[in-house]
Amino acid sequence: MAAPPTVTVRVRELLRHARDRAVRTGRTQQVELGEDLFVRIAPDGRRFLLFQLEGLPEEGQARAVADALGFTRPTFGWHQGETLKSLTVQDEAE
Repeated sequence: MAAPPTVTVRVRELLRHARDRAVRTGRTQQVELGEDLFVRIAPDGRRFLLFQLEGLPEEGQARAVADALGFTRPTFGWHQGETLKSLTVQDEAE
């Protein structure tokens, strides 16, 4: 059985598709942005977590994701889970 073809998409398109899917399905969507960088987009499409399996994500990375998602007034914070510390981002625009 042949493997499905590889498709190349822009990161901005991928993030917006994941956000739209989160809103449409009401379920969190997780996207791997790099070898060790992940984003979890909340079902409302206005919040996300950015985390790494080793180390901490940088605010500049979170700003780039917020920009790609069209956030106009992002606020940043931190969330400490059981094993990972995540950068949290919420769009305060109404």
